[in-house]
Amino acid sequence: MKDDGRWFKPLGTATTDGWPVAVDASEPGWEHTALRVATLAAGDRRELNCGSWEYVVVPLSGSVRVQVRSADGAAHDIELAGRRSVFAGVTDVAYVPREAHLVLTGPARGTSKVALCGAHATKREHPVAFRHVAATDVPVELRGAGQASREVHNFAIPAVLDADSIIACEVITPAGNWSSYPPHKHDEERAGQETQLEEIYYFELQPEAGSGAPEGAEPVGYQRVYGTQDHPIEVLAEVRTGDVVLVPHGWHGPAAAPPGYDLYYLNVMAGPGPSRAWLICDDPTHSWVRDTWSGQDIDPRLPLGGNA
Repeated sequence: MKDDGRWFKPLGTATTDGWPVAVDASEPGWEHTALRVATLAAGDRRELNCGSWEYVVVPLSGSVRVQVRSADGAAHDIELAGRRSVFAGVTDVAYVPREAHLVLTGPARGTSKVALCGAHATKREHPVAFRHVAATDVPVELRGAGQASREVHNFAIPAVLDADSIIACEVITPAGNWSSYPPHKHDEERAGQETQLEEIYYFELQPEAGSGAPEGAEPVGYQRVYGTQDHPIEVLAEVRTGDVVLVPHGWHGPAAAPPGYDLYYLNVMAGPGPSRAWLICDDPTHSWVRDTWSGQDIDPRLPLGGNA
């Protein structure tokens, strides 16, 4: 039985005041992660009391002002420079600790689109310090090879960002390529092998540069999630810009970018385990695919934004 109606959230179906995209623990069966996305015009503001949640502010397009009052009274006020679009390269980000008050303000001119990646912060005794991660400090990883080539911006993985629970990154998959592949899972705590993590996929797409796509073309991609005997789930979603797929458990992948359309997704992960780590297990049926990459080159179109 298909679970798309529960775990696939097309744009406009998961909202809250002022946030056209909003997923959090109010979602039945969801507990550890959150995502909010909004477009801010000049002077627009969004305020949030973080409570027990930590956040990473990610400009998707344009710049955004970030003002934070931490639990200890420390004040932070920075302008995230952002970027032209999610396909234009890496962005700087801001980490906001739990128990803080957060204000986001749109740019002086034009508009910006901003994502708030959230996690229930339960592992540390005290909130972690606020931090601004410059774009130049974000590692760009070219993962896979051949038609499984993709570009990963690791702005909030444990080796880059000190945080309580959140793990976040973004992935760009050129037109015609496969990502989140081989299918993998992370829904069990197995020491040194796998960590239990919820995961959010937020998608954007664009026509491939030089593809000759006509005005009004509607880029689409595809996302697959399927379960194990102990944790059944069945999702096969046709995704467009602004859509969200939730992965509570099970194998996930591929995320497919059809010919003609580049695919972007933002990943947000966190879980109940004692350690903040991304340890995955490949579906053994398909893990052999990794062995084929050694004889293939990385797609020469990468990095798409030219920021490796």
